Amino acid sequence: MGIAAVATGSNTGTTQNDDGPPSSHESPYVFGLYKHLTNDLGFNVKVVLPSSQKSWIGKAFHIKEIVTGQYYYPTEPYGYGETSEVSRPLKEGEVAEWILLNGVSLTCANVGLYNLYRGEIDYVISGPNLGRNSSAAFAMSSGTIGAALSGALTGARALALSYGTVVQPTPEEWLEPAHQLAMRIIKELLDGWDTRLPNKAKHGNSLYNINIPLIAELLAGDGLPVYWTTLWRNSYSALFKAIPPPESSADTQPTARDVPAAGPDAPEADPKGEAKGSVASNASPLAFKWSPVMEGIVRPDLATVPEGSDAWAIHKGYASVTPLHAAFAEPVGNGGMALEDRKWKL
Repeated sequence: MGIAAVATGSNTGTTQNDDGPPSSHESPYVFGLYKHLTNDLGFNVKVVLPSSQKSWIGKAFHIKEIVTGQYYYPTEPYGYGETSEVSRPLKEGEVAEWILLNGVSLTCANVGLYNLYRGEIDYVISGPNLGRNSSAAFAMSSGTIGAALSGALTGARALALSYGTVVQPTPEEWLEPAHQLAMRIIKELLDGWDTRLPNKAKHGNSLYNINIPLIAELLAGDGLPVYWTTLWRNSYSALFKAIPPPESSADTQPTARDVPAAGPDAPEADPKGEAKGSVASNASPLAFKWSPVMEGIVRPDLATVPEGSDAWAIHKGYASVTPLHAAFAEPVGNGGMALEDRKWKL
């Protein structure tokens, strides 16, 4: 996920994600997004990324950490590059200077807005996430959306972008048309920020959540149909798996290693909840590893998915744009109560 910022009068962008720096395994899309924002839309993009995988962080700041960073210098064609403790001139073949912070995606967003590029940022673009961020279960857990929410709460115009993995491995030739479709959606939203919402809704401290499924239909014509959608209000179940205690003090106990932190669409994810890979650790009678049960969320019974929701769109092969408020939702009509009805009668 990424932060993209646009400076007044010069289309400048900063981008960050919760998947970390460019990596074929955990963060394969951020370099492509950077190039398209720069080349297609003319943005001056500033990139601030977590230095490692930080998925499923939601909207959580780690407030007792001292955040430190490094400079990162991506190169063609995949964005792999060197790090440096100090800023330096670009070497031959290096495309730009990015920032890596040892914090979560929300930290990257706020530090980018107020410490690194204060006063320069107009837009916060978070993504593209490796995997879908459709439905409440994923949206409320997503560091990608969390960073966009963090930007929206500062008053910045924010978007979260996710690419849903439907076929594994995803053919590389599908990525370019996904980026192109993302650029058309982003340009449309940013150009009509105050007028583009459906049904003349008011924007407020809001953001847009964009999901693009990576499917073969991206190669046809203008790509996928794009729909305004609502957030499917689903739920998740077990997220952790108990590890049986060792039979003796000499035994070691496995814990999760290389669990699918990148989300349900990561290549190693098991929708039934069997995390792959383990490593020995100290024995404990209370031990649990991250092993989310995803079957009902990734492949739900379509009869239970509301038509017009973001989950409906991804299963129909459509791109979805979901307007969201950076606020906890309240029941409809909660603010319309008369004052005398608000007082509890205990």
